[in-house]
This record gives sequence, structure tokens and C-alpha cells, in this order.
Amino acid sequence: MLPSMIVMVPTVCRLYPSIARTDRVAKETITVKGITIPKNMMVSVPFFALHRDPELWPEPEEFQPERFSKENRDKIQPYSYMPFGTGPRNCVGMKFAQAMVKVALVAVLQHYSFQVCEETEVSRCFPLKKMCICLKFTYCT
Repeated sequence: MLPSMIVMVPTVCRLYPSIARTDRVAKETITVKGITIPKNMMVSVPFFALHRDPELWPEPEEFQPERFSKENRDKIQPYSYMPFGTGPRNCVGMKFAQAMVKVALVAVLQHYSFQVCEETEVSRCFPLKKMCICLKFTYCT
């Protein structure tokens, strides 16, 4: 189960990032692909758009955990996957959050099986409103 979880967690983070974007201030004037970004300008990186860019992620809407397997990890372009930001100002709780998600998943999956209820509307895009996710948990004996 652990190898599956190792590739599933980043897949979920790619499709449903926990934060919408990160902001940085340009330290110097720079031109990127013909666009000039002046010094001191605020630059935003929208994670949802970045993580679903078809130039970076073939079939970006598809849940494909194998993208993060050992064999494929090197194919991921630098800075195309940043669910916790990157560099010296990335999320200070990143390692803790990743560990807690895995611990919680193992704890739940060891004792329960679950199914999505009919009332649950599964959205393939970033939820812009509150969603009700109804799951039926069955205790495993």
C-alpha cells in the first residue's frame, strides 16, 4: 500500500492544490518569453493552472499516479509541480503535512472501507463553492 500512497498523494496535490497561488516580488527587471517583468513587480504563480497545463502535464485532468513513480519522476519538468511552493520560502510545514496525510490515510484505510455516496457531486475543477462530499465508511472487522 505504501508505494501506491507515495504516488497518489502528490497526484491529489497536483489536481487539487491546497492553496491557489504563491506571490513573489521580482528582485530585478527580467524578460521571459518576450514579457518584461520590472523590478519590484508582484508576480503570482497560480498552482491550479500550473498543475493542469497541458504543455507540462499530458492529459492534465486525468488522475495518473504513475506520473510520480520512481521511473517517471525525472520526466517532471522543474518548477512544474509546486503544491507547497519552492525555494527558501516554501511552506515551512511541508514535510509535516506530507507525513500527517500518510499517517491519517494509513489509519483510516487499516480500519475502514469507503464508497462515494450518490449525493456527492465529483468536480474535476477547483471547487469555487463549498461542496458536500458524502462518503459511506464501513468498519472492517
